[in-house]
Amino acid sequence: MRRPRPRTLLLAAALVLALAAALAPRLATRDTAFRLLAVVDVTGSMNVRDYTQDGRPVSRLDEVKTTLRALAARLPCGSELGLAIFTERRSFLLFEPVAVCADFAPLDGAIANLDWRMAWEGDSYIAFGLYSGIALAGPLGADLLFFTDGQEAPPLPASGIPPFEGDAGAVRGLIVGVGGTTPVPIPKFDRDGREVGFYGMDDVPQENRHGLPPTNSELREGFHARNAPWGGEAASDEEHLSAVRTDHLEALAAKTGLAYVPLADAAALAGSVAAHARPRPVPGTWDSAPLPAALALALLMAFFAAEALRARRPHPHPTTRTRVS
Repeated sequence: MRRPRPRTLLLAAALVLALAAALAPRLATRDTAFRLLAVVDVTGSMNVRDYTQDGRPVSRLDEVKTTLRALAARLPCGSELGLAIFTERRSFLLFEPVAVCADFAPLDGAIANLDWRMAWEGDSYIAFGLYSGIALAGPLGADLLFFTDGQEAPPLPASGIPPFEGDAGAVRGLIVGVGGTTPVPIPKFDRDGREVGFYGMDDVPQENRHGLPPTNSELREGFHARNAPWGGEAASDEEHLSAVRTDHLEALAAKTGLAYVPLADAAALAGSVAAHARPRPVPGTWDSAPLPAALALALLMAFFAAEALRARRPHPHPTTRTRVS
C-alpha cells in the first residue's frame, strides 16, 4: 500500500484544523473591568491653551477630551464609564456609567462634545466640586476620575480648604491635574462666545475677603481692625494667570482618600486607573477558534512555500539515445 505523500498529509492536516476552527467552542472566563465616573472641569481656566496636538496649541479641556476618549477605547470590555461636568460649586451628572464596548459610539460622541459653554456659572470652587463628584460616584458604585487644573475662583479664604464631611477613602479613584506648571493668561470671551482677549488683574478677585482675615494682616498697609481688616490696598497676585495647582490638588487627594496624578497620555492614565480603582470581576468568553485557524493558515503557507520552491527547482532534461547504423 502506497504511503500518502507529504504534501497530501499537509493539506489534510490544514483541512482538519480549519474544520476545528469552524466548530471551536467559546469558553467561559473571568475578566477584570472597572466602573468609573469621569467628572470634567469646564470652568474658564480650562480654556487655557498650554497643550499641543499635531503641532498646534489646544486648550486644557480639549486635551482632557482627547485623553478621556482614548482611555475609553483602552478600558477592557465589561468596563463602564459615566460622565459629569463641574462648574461653580457642584458636579452635574450627564449620564450614569455605560458599557465602554457596547455603547462606545455614543459615549465617545458625548465626550467629544463637552464644551466650556455648558458652565452655568463663572465661579470655580474646586474643593466643593470634588466633594460633589464624590457624592455622585458613591451611590453609583463607581470610582471617580476628577479632571481639573485646581484653580479656585475666587481664591480660597484664609481658613483654607473647606472640611470634607464624607468618609475618606469610601470612594476610590483619581484627581487628575490638568495644565502646565508655568502661569499663563486665561482667554476671555464675550456673551456670544467670541474670544476677546485675556483676563487682567482687575478682572478677577486676587484674594478672598470672606470670613476671618489672614494671619498678620495687621502688618498690611492701611490695616484697621474694624474698617480694613485686610488692609487698605487692593490685593495684587497672579489669580488672572493660570497653572495647574498641584499642591492644592494633592492636599485635596489626601483629605478625600483619592490619589493624585498629572494628566498624561491614555496609556499612563489607564495604568493609574488599574493601580487606584477597584477591579471588578466580570464574566467573559474566550473564543478558541483563532488557535486552530492560525495553525491551519501556517500549514497552508508552508504548503504553498514548498510548492513555489519546487516549481523554481531546475528539472533534468531526458537524455535521448542515438542509434548507430
